[in-house]
Amino acid sequence: MLQERRNRTERTPEAAGPSEALIARIRTHQARVGIVGLGYVGLPLAVEFAAKLPTIGFDLNRSVVASLSRGETHIGDVDAAVLTRLVDEQRFTATADFARLSECDCVVICVPTPLAADKQPDLSYIISATQNIARYLRPGQLVVLESTTYPGTTDEVLLPLLKEGGLELDRDFFLAFSPERIDPANAQFELHEIPKVVGGVSAVSGDVAAALYQQIFDCVHRVSSARAAETTKLLENTFRSVNIALVNEMAMLFEKLGIDTNEVIEAASTKPFGFMAFSPGPGTGGHCIPIDPLYLSWKGALHGFESRFIPLADEINSGMPEHVTRMTADALKTAGKNLAGARVLVLGAAYKRNVSDLRCSPSIAVMERLRAAGAIVTYHDDFAPELVLNGETMRSVPLGDAMLQEADCVVVATAHGTVDYRHVARLCDLVVDTRGVVPVDEHATVVTL
Repeated sequence: MLQERRNRTERTPEAAGPSEALIARIRTHQARVGIVGLGYVGLPLAVEFAAKLPTIGFDLNRSVVASLSRGETHIGDVDAAVLTRLVDEQRFTATADFARLSECDCVVICVPTPLAADKQPDLSYIISATQNIARYLRPGQLVVLESTTYPGTTDEVLLPLLKEGGLELDRDFFLAFSPERIDPANAQFELHEIPKVVGGVSAVSGDVAAALYQQIFDCVHRVSSARAAETTKLLENTFRSVNIALVNEMAMLFEKLGIDTNEVIEAASTKPFGFMAFSPGPGTGGHCIPIDPLYLSWKGALHGFESRFIPLADEINSGMPEHVTRMTADALKTAGKNLAGARVLVLGAAYKRNVSDLRCSPSIAVMERLRAAGAIVTYHDDFAPELVLNGETMRSVPLGDAMLQEADCVVVATAHGTVDYRHVARLCDLVVDTRGVVPVDEHATVVTL
């Protein structure tokens, strides 16, 4: 009787239902993973998966595909030696041939989700990727969207596209959403240590997606739906946007009151409960905080709900580059100089410390405004050797002593760890410090945010 019961309940993958069969392939490391989009999110995820499951990376940029095929990484958080080993062992392959999607059991979408010119969601990359997947979709595959988007995208946009060929959810394919939580240059948490939120369009799809991510993440947190998972990421970044806006507004208020913002934040941080420290800065940047909250407010407006915190936070944070420009003009005026014609050296062009990402960088917005006011602007950034400013390519200048001494003002816009800020303060006459990293006990006059 015991043997008979075992025969009824312990089915082989071939005899099991489609979800059980795929879960079995995942857990026995027979499944192949496909990552669509090999940028800041997709490539680190692909490398993590390739250590456990054979992985194919898909990207339209053929030069990226070629360099990855040689084991050369364009993402700072990816170890080139690890990538080379995975390529040599044929555990990771990069390709621009989307027909190879049919080889994959699990396909994860990691493409950009920018804002259009009118600050409405731009889903063109998601739609294009999904159409490619739908073209080669076969029974038994899992599709997961990781790109940040508004609640309902997975159900309302991806699902209809994937069903166009006649395949049905849970019978033929599985669909889920799992928000990316990549934090570039964060040395405290490795990717697999960050809890992974997963929500299926159905419970069965959620089961399959959870099984996939359990292969590489220490903790997988299931939520009830793809919508809940989509909204989780938006809440996380709206929380940050609103609190950054609050501390930026407080910094401008404290400036009027003659109070040191950083001193107040440090003191408030001694409270062991009820307070979380955020630092003021020249604005928000990167692919998340300036964009994600607006996806949520846009969706809310479609349902007749007008958010007040989100647009106000966006207004404050978007206005910080202009405030930094005014600070610089006022500091130069106090020193007996005009901003027009002044030699201004900007330290840091990337949006964040120790990364090369220039997307939505407030540093670039500051440089644009300084130039518009007539300043002669140069910049130094070891992580971003060149950038485009108003259609013109600019290159990072070496941070030599002569460059520091000749500048009428140095603006610290991004506090990279490669710069000796005490040395900067010793050689410069005037520093506008938007990051609170320049010591005030040296030669320079330091104006802080």
